[in-house]
Amino acid sequence: MRIISVICALFISGILISQSKPLTKEDTLIGSNHVLRSWWDVKSYDIVIKPDFKNKTISGFNEIVFEVINDSFPGVLQLDLQEPMSIDSVFTSLEPFTHVKLSFEKVNNHWNLHLPNKSLRCRIFVFFSGKPREAKNPPWDGGWVWKKDSLGNPWMSVACQGNGPSIWYPCKDIQSDEPDYGCQINITVPDTLMGIGNGKYLGKSKSVNGYTTHSWSVQNTINNYNIIPYIGKYTLVHDSVEGEKGTLITDYWVLNYHKQKAIAHLKPNVTKTIKCFEYWFGPYPFYEDSYKIVEAPYLGMEHQSNVAYGNYYLNGYAGRDLSNTGWGLKWDFIVVHESGHEWFGNNITASDVADNWIHEGFTSYAEVLFTECEFGKEAGNDYCEGVKKSISNDIPIIGQYGVHKEGSGDMYNKGSQVVHMIRQVINDDDKFRLLLREINQTFYHKTVSTKELESFININTGIDFTPVFNQYLRTTQIPKLEYKIIKNKLSYRYSNCLNEFNMPVKIKTDKDILIKPTTQWQTINLEKKTKTISLNRNVYLKLEKIK
Repeated sequence: MRIISVICALFISGILISQSKPLTKEDTLIGSNHVLRSWWDVKSYDIVIKPDFKNKTISGFNEIVFEVINDSFPGVLQLDLQEPMSIDSVFTSLEPFTHVKLSFEKVNNHWNLHLPNKSLRCRIFVFFSGKPREAKNPPWDGGWVWKKDSLGNPWMSVACQGNGPSIWYPCKDIQSDEPDYGCQINITVPDTLMGIGNGKYLGKSKSVNGYTTHSWSVQNTINNYNIIPYIGKYTLVHDSVEGEKGTLITDYWVLNYHKQKAIAHLKPNVTKTIKCFEYWFGPYPFYEDSYKIVEAPYLGMEHQSNVAYGNYYLNGYAGRDLSNTGWGLKWDFIVVHESGHEWFGNNITASDVADNWIHEGFTSYAEVLFTECEFGKEAGNDYCEGVKKSISNDIPIIGQYGVHKEGSGDMYNKGSQVVHMIRQVINDDDKFRLLLREINQTFYHKTVSTKELESFININTGIDFTPVFNQYLRTTQIPKLEYKIIKNKLSYRYSNCLNEFNMPVKIKTDKDILIKPTTQWQTINLEKKTKTISLNRNVYLKLEKIK
């Protein structure tokens, strides 16, 4: 989900450092659904937040409704809120509406709340305050963002995927538990500013002492790290798109002096993007909550129904073509990539951050599909080939489960190659499109693991892609197709790969030939004399002639 951080040296070095750190009990408390988490399920969040721009502090409370889902009730509930933020007090409302102040203690970045008794349904009110971690390089480095726009007005937001939402508000900070009934976010700001949250606008309160609260409501389940406030001198550009499920609101909240740029640049880009992705992936997953882009004080993020945009109203990635093919400068990278996450990342969410390639691999492939929508299939293939060169193969793209550890930044472009190769093996674009749509329909508003997704793809295609997944998701080896030609006999095999690797591939001699290599030598007769073969570019393999 962080935007193409695979190209950012800072991010890559951070990944390498984090992989070398020894794991601790704290890693397990952060990354696993352990005994203090597994007995309760979040139903909704109702967050009130008031930032103090001058002092770079925030205060507020989170009303958390949850449900007991098993019998292992330990009497303690773990909430997550990272230093230097602090929980000030906690009250609970156990049916029938009895309010009790709870005792709690801080354990590193976690807070253990002591509940008086077990209830089928419970509501807690968590009051918090403090000076949240400030992001040094958002969105790659998480934290609260305190900036000013070019006219000197306060401009604030948060970027917190990698560090987790508990960097600024108390929650159950794990991807596998999303609030089933959505959330409400209430942003209290000076009357001169606008507070923007996820979902639809409920309205504002009457000004009190120069402050107004703006309330927003999300009806659908939502990732914790996607719940984000934006505060600034915003103006609204209202728009809509006629989509597969009817009229989809597509609003743009931009700095007031960028209104004309938004009309000229964002509206046409968003319309084309939504149309393309609905064709390939199915209906936009959050019609009830609308779609909007909010100009942000950093490059971008995929906040659900609330996409952060800071791409300077330019095509490409801040004006650059990540593929170096020319195609990447013909569309706005942030609009396309972050909107793609509404399907992969927000609709379908990896249950463990170790599987975040599901978000990034499929969304990076959405860039290929958008290029294809606009300029044709070969243009998409060009783009896919271009970004392939950014793959580093440092560590596997699946991380370590249960300890909040992602895999390689290759989850973007190498993950995209995995999806592209699945398409080549299926060799039927209608079936491939149907597969993408069925994935979004089957796992609609759900969390999923790589294993679950692999099984679904294998069953629904009738093809066992397990060797492909194991090779590209769980190793750093690039398989090599070795070949030799003796008297019009072509012999070939795979090497530098797992023993099970057996992906079919097209080669070209005097014509296109589909072969099914394994790690054992195979031989076929060629119709015409030839000395070399070439490899279809739409696979991630190396080709080597053996003398």
